[in-house]
Formats: sequence, C-alpha cells, structure tokens
Amino acid sequence: MIKRVPEIILLIETSREFGRGLLAGIARYSRIYGPWRFYRYPPYYIYPHDEKKVFAWIKQQQADGIIMRASGNVEEILDLGIPTIVLDVNKEIENLLNIVTDEQNIGRMAAEYFIGRGFREFAFCGFANMLWSKKRCESFCARLEQAGLRPFVYEQPKTRFKQSWKNETPILADWLQRLPKPAALMACNDDRGQDITEACRAANLHIPEQIAVLGVDNDTLVCDLTDPTLSSIAINTEKAGFEAAQLMTNLLEGKTISAKRIVVEPINIVTRRSTDITIVDDPDVAMALRFISEHDRDRIQIDDVAEAISVSRRGLYKKFRRTLDRSIHDEITRVKIEQIKKMLRETNLSVSQIAFQLNYAGVEKLVRFFHRETGMTPLAYKKTLRP
Repeated sequence: MIKRVPEIILLIETSREFGRGLLAGIARYSRIYGPWRFYRYPPYYIYPHDEKKVFAWIKQQQADGIIMRASGNVEEILDLGIPTIVLDVNKEIENLLNIVTDEQNIGRMAAEYFIGRGFREFAFCGFANMLWSKKRCESFCARLEQAGLRPFVYEQPKTRFKQSWKNETPILADWLQRLPKPAALMACNDDRGQDITEACRAANLHIPEQIAVLGVDNDTLVCDLTDPTLSSIAINTEKAGFEAAQLMTNLLEGKTISAKRIVVEPINIVTRRSTDITIVDDPDVAMALRFISEHDRDRIQIDDVAEAISVSRRGLYKKFRRTLDRSIHDEITRVKIEQIKKMLRETNLSVSQIAFQLNYAGVEKLVRFFHRETGMTPLAYKKTLRP
C-alpha cells in the first residue's frame, strides 16, 4: 500500500528572515520524516493578494493542514475545519496551536549585552501598534531598571501620516539628538534598526560612537544593507518551524495535543559594526578588554592580562569593579563561553575538536567548564539550536 503524502498549505512570507526560518524548519522536517507536499499562494505578479481570493484558493486546494500567519480572514479559514497552526503578531488565538516569540528573553538579552559593553545610557525604539514591540520594550526596560538604570523610550507619532518614513525621520532624528551620549539603543527589529541608522545619518550622529544600535531577527540581508552593518539578536525560527511540523503531524494523526504554544527563542547576539564598541573611561580596562577579546581562543588567566597591560593584578581587579561592576575573571569566563558557543553554532567540529582548538587539556575539562557556567553540556546546548 502506497503511503499518502500529506498536503500542507504554507501561508508564510518569504521576504523576511523570520518567515524564511520557519519555512526552513518545516522543509527540514519534511525531508527527514516526510515527504510532504506543500502549497504556497502564487506570487503577487501572477495572482492578486486579495483576502477573498486567498480564501477561495485555500478551499480549492483541499489540503490536509495549514501553517499560516494570521490574516483578516483567519476566522473563515478556521471554519473550514482543517488542522491549523497559526502565527499572529499581536495575540494568541484561543483553541489553536500558536507560534509565539519569547519577547521577555529578547529584551533581557539586549539589556545585558549593552550593560556588558559598559553603557550607562539606554534607549528603545519600536512600533506603537505592535504588541510584540511593546513587550520587547517592557522586558528591556525592566532588566535595566533592575540594574538601577533608566532607559529613554521613543513615542511614535499616532497618525499614519506622521508615521510615514518621510515624515517620521525628522521627528526620530530630533529625538536621537536629544539622547545623552554615548547611548545604547535597542530597536524592536532589524527594520526599525535600519530606520534608526538612517535617522542618525540625518542627525549627523555617529554609529556606534554616539549611538550603538541593536536589532532583532538577524535578517542578514537587512543587516548587511544597513550602513554601518547592523548587530542583531538571532532567534531560532528554524527550530520553531521544525516543531510546528512535528505538531502538525500529530494533528493529522488525530493525536491529543497538550501544548498550545511553539516558542521562538533568542539564541545569541551577532555583533556587527553598529555595536562594535565598549564604553569605558579607564584606559587600562579598555586595553584589558581588548586583550581578552583578541585571545578568546587562548587559555589566558588574570595574571596574563595584568602582565600584558603592565598593571598589578590587584590594581586591575579594582579598576574592573569600579568601571564595569564585574570582575576580570567574570569577563574572561564570559568571553570563553561565548567562543565555545560560537564554535558549536557555526562549525561542524566535534566537542573534542573544539577543546583541542581552544587549548583545553582534554574534552572533559571543557565540558565541566561549560556545564558549570551554563547549566548544560555542549551537546545539550547544540540541541537547543536544532531539534
């Protein structure tokens, strides 16, 4: 008996990294456990993107399941009784599997990243009518307030006319000029980050020396088109897409689904030119940070850093505490962990090969160190990147 191939409608945009990541995860699931047959709405130059026509097209396909971004006619689509997983940018839809983004950890990660780079002035710029933007702002501000820091928040004009890029640019530029400098600014996503860089140019502000800008989504096309290139928080959309496909299989098989949410989690921050700066008043601390960063693959100790910049160990400890409110040991550890994570993410090296390249005396020492600092083994961390 020939197994019937499931037919799945995908109503997810491909113009942004978020949608492309979800689709990549769904495609990978199909390659491993499928095959599935996918239907995507024809491109705009072939078929009009009108809600009524989209709905008629969906009915015509007679598909087994739908994975979609919520639209104006979502209620009509749900009435068809087809197993559906939905992504809505502003709310979760009851009685459905929802793909949601971990806004709380995204905002927290941005705040801690900027604090770690020595900033003491912070700002957030988002979109007024987007709930996910508001939630990222709230978590960003909450983490800063825990550290006794007060961020500035941009209030977008309320009218559509003033929200247009041509009309909002001078308003945004004026707000940026009034910020205390140097400032660390979180944009709600990469598109808003690009808006900020253009407004900084209009205001004759230098990035990152006066305004450091961080986006979200790590949409490489947008980040590379931005001048200077935009740093961004990478989120694990591919993993979420894979998990959505897994749950769709359960729905198609009539299994009971206990989970109601598929969470898109932040993974790491990709540093590009827009935040490639550390703000410190003390030249010795600045030199120490540069030395630690340049030797991220070496097994350096506190004494190595002190000797390299000709400062006593005790003196350097006091300077770090006074300037960055953390110890030099904390900084060395942070840089080592980030280097291990980067190699786990971006290479196909085994843990043993990574330990060798980073000059650990055996893979066991690297595993113990990583587990002690992160609460998980290197292999467990790698599994969080891909199911």
